[in-house]
Amino acid sequence: MAEKKTPKTFVLDTNVILHDPTCIHQFQENNIVIPLAVIEEIDHFKRGNNVINLNAREFTRTLDKITGNAIFNGGVSLGKGKGKVRILISRGLCKEIREVFREDNPDHRVLSTAFELEKEAKIKKKNILVSKDVNLRMKAKALGLLAEDYTTDRISNVEDLYSGKEYIEDFDDDIIQKFYTSPFAVPAKKVFSKAKVEVVPNKYFIVRNGNRSVLTYYNPETEMLQKIDKTQTYGITPRNAEQTFAVHALMNSDIPLVSMTGKAGTGKTLLALASALHIKKYYRQIYIARPVVPLSNKDLGYLPGDVESKLGPYMQPLWDNLKVIQDQFNENDKSFQAINTMIKEEKLVIEPLSYIRGRSLQRIFFIVDEAQNLTPHEIKTIITRVGEGSKIVLTGDIYQIDHPYLDTLSNGLSYLIDHFKGQKLYSHVNLEKGERSQLAELASNLL
Repeated sequence: MAEKKTPKTFVLDTNVILHDPTCIHQFQENNIVIPLAVIEEIDHFKRGNNVINLNAREFTRTLDKITGNAIFNGGVSLGKGKGKVRILISRGLCKEIREVFREDNPDHRVLSTAFELEKEAKIKKKNILVSKDVNLRMKAKALGLLAEDYTTDRISNVEDLYSGKEYIEDFDDDIIQKFYTSPFAVPAKKVFSKAKVEVVPNKYFIVRNGNRSVLTYYNPETEMLQKIDKTQTYGITPRNAEQTFAVHALMNSDIPLVSMTGKAGTGKTLLALASALHIKKYYRQIYIARPVVPLSNKDLGYLPGDVESKLGPYMQPLWDNLKVIQDQFNENDKSFQAINTMIKEEKLVIEPLSYIRGRSLQRIFFIVDEAQNLTPHEIKTIITRVGEGSKIVLTGDIYQIDHPYLDTLSNGLSYLIDHFKGQKLYSHVNLEKGERSQLAELASNLL
């Protein structure tokens, strides 16, 4: 008979809850302790329209459903096969914490709660502090406490993250020639049987030999490998294979969800915006947004000026991309004037991501820029709000993260790519080559 495991007790830091407001349901049979200091901190975040404020309110509502005094005395069960959750009231910093860290702040109160639990525990090393703050984890370990990151929504390995494309090498000229002859497609089995490749819906392949090559796309509905041609989109011409793949995915009406990754200058946002303008007649509105992640995770309120002046610097790169597209045309050209008209009539809107709350997302071409600064929970919230006839595009660089509690493994964009791979409604392209200038490419690679 298998020995019954002794449940562990996880002490949650505030940032874990703000990262994932559903986190208390992710610890299986183990128990959860929420220090009262965390409840106090959450209360400070509940007002506002940013995602972090929405998460605070969602968690508060979840906790409110767990009624009764037992949540302060022994805890309340989270359900069959689950552990208990309880709120622990501490009376300031314990002596040991106060001697080491003299400042009385929320972090040290959380640390003090974890320390007291471990000191009183009958079975040692069963109490674990969970925090997204690496510095708090280091402090806990220095005191002999167990401390972990919240890893429920982390991917396992960024090196193996789906790139959306693959090379098929050393193919005979006669097979490659078939792609250049109507119907410009070859049964996928005929190609894949001769090459060891991972077959994924909407994946892109570069089929080549020493003499010729062809850009192709695997259509999961027809099970054909289709030839892709370089297509200009609203004055912007793709400059490499990956950009050609990206434009195909962006303008493919059968794919409502597209993600694009790549370093600065690879053309992610530019291509997304140009493609949206090119097929604008199919959508009620083009909406471009990005999450606002202020320096040191401070609230925007500390910056001088009104709302427009505070948000301006964060939105300017999106306006810059729009200007690049507009400059492809003469000022008297219909395409140039159409952009001005769309902005005036709010058919094209550029705003912070937090402003989408309450908006109708029916028949919208929705571009989320800098999506690597979103948590997996935030990504899920956005996608589940998209209505019929809409297309959502998420762009970002998973190696360039500004959020203090996210990294290449835990950010929402990496999580999306890892979990949506293989879905017929999804396509992903990783853009590798920078196209701004030789100097910009060199700087990106060397610095």
